[in-house]
Amino acid sequence: MTVPFAIGLTGGIGSGKSTVADLFAARGASIVDTDVIAHSLTAPGGAAMPAIVDAFGAQFADASGALDRARMRALVFSDGKAKAALEAILHPRIRAGALAAAEAATGDYVMYAVPLLVESGTWRDRVSRVLAVDCREEVQIARVMARNNLTEAQVRAIMAAQASRAERLAAADDVIDNNDGLDALAPQIDRLHAQYLKMRD
Repeated sequence: MTVPFAIGLTGGIGSGKSTVADLFAARGASIVDTDVIAHSLTAPGGAAMPAIVDAFGAQFADASGALDRARMRALVFSDGKAKAALEAILHPRIRAGALAAAEAATGDYVMYAVPLLVESGTWRDRVSRVLAVDCREEVQIARVMARNNLTEAQVRAIMAAQASRAERLAAADDVIDNNDGLDALAPQIDRLHAQYLKMRD
């Protein structure tokens, strides 16, 4: 069961999804972050780890029992079948965790933060509105290089595996422009939060 009114928040790597989610949370939205759920599933003792080890081998768990993210990232970027196998393990568990969190939420409305909302194809049916955080590609690249200590080529490879900027914008009902930093975000979020409260009621 989904909540009656929910927003799906998405955006490419480095677009500022987490910052935007935090600002909506400060205004009263309940944030359900699928990245956080995925990390909990692949942490030491995480619910997805037995299936991952069974499918990929013990070398994909680190000494603590968590997913070896660097090893898995290298595999799934080079092997489409491995990527599909990992998604088959994680995606149903992520969806179940997200829906459970939404049902327990007490905020003004639920906002699902879903990096791959457009790519997954199934989230659109679960939300009332899709909100995309948008910025220029050069801004994305600079942010991720600074934050994650990656090369430009590595960031471009990650971006190439995600929906394009045009695809996200085409799927979005609402768009937040995040080219110009925090001061420019607040009025956009205030306007959308007020709109969502009206739509919920």
